[in-house]
Amino acid sequence: MKMSTLAVLFAATCTSAAAFAETTYTLKVAHFLPANSNAQRNIIEPWCEQLGEESGGRLKCQLYPSMQLGGTPAKLADMARNGVADIVWTAPAYSAGKFPRIEAMELPFMLPTGARASNPIIWQYYEQYARDDFKGYKVLSVHGDGGMDIHTRGKPVARLEDLKDLKLRASSRTAAKLVEALGATPVSMPPAQMTESISKGVVDGALASWEVVPPTKLDEVTDHHSTIPAGQPAFSYTVLAMLMNPRKFDSLPEDLRAIIERNSGPALNERFAEAWDRFLDAAREKTPVEQLVSIDERAYDAMRQAAAPVADAWAADASGKGLDGKALLEGARTLSANAR
Repeated sequence: MKMSTLAVLFAATCTSAAAFAETTYTLKVAHFLPANSNAQRNIIEPWCEQLGEESGGRLKCQLYPSMQLGGTPAKLADMARNGVADIVWTAPAYSAGKFPRIEAMELPFMLPTGARASNPIIWQYYEQYARDDFKGYKVLSVHGDGGMDIHTRGKPVARLEDLKDLKLRASSRTAAKLVEALGATPVSMPPAQMTESISKGVVDGALASWEVVPPTKLDEVTDHHSTIPAGQPAFSYTVLAMLMNPRKFDSLPEDLRAIIERNSGPALNERFAEAWDRFLDAAREKTPVEQLVSIDERAYDAMRQAAAPVADAWAADASGKGLDGKALLEGARTLSANAR
């Protein structure tokens, strides 16, 4: 082969490699909360910026908050699986029945309040017990909402008896079972519907994390916020997950996959935890003191006792679906107890 021909081939190869290295890959990221939410502004956007910085601008995100790609929050997981979105941030419980093992983390009084305390437990449980729930996804994060409190309009909740005849929004099947066990009527709905439903009297309040209070303007339609004794496990949790289409992940160059890998898992969970707890604390601090309703230890214990059958019923139901419900429940309890 003539030298001139070799030179042409070499130049072409270098040009091709340079073009490949400079190719920009845009990730479509969808979620169910508004663009002004803590999740987008303080976690998802900075995470995307980190990917961009480490990739020299080759990785970019196009964000689609508030279900802008269509569908309902219950369809987000399917949107990632089917490639409608490349990445979704969602609550697995919204897709009823599709992620049965991870539900154990949402059982009543299972996890400590606060994302820093709970996220490592949730991730460890996912790795040990719930990986099979997420087959067909590239899992980037599995974390929690920091724990739920009771937010009501008109009637404060300080004792178990105060919950009688109330209608409360519940975010998931397990949250609904808790509300029912406490003597209230659960009404399932995503965060975006809470405020209007309370303002119109469809429900009397919500079992919800403080994280959703400011972006959904829940504080504008409620005037009582019940808080549990310090250091005690939260009423309930919503598990949240960032899931990626595995085909999209595999299609990326190796160096870009490595960037996503090192910014995911425990690293991304820690990013969620830091911003989450800061936002939770700020939301509580902005609430007028007279609206905070303290649940004392005696009333709290009564609520825990009333809710106790929910976990055993969940384990029996899981076993009826072919899972080892008892082992999943015991595993969740052991991980939670060991973390205290």
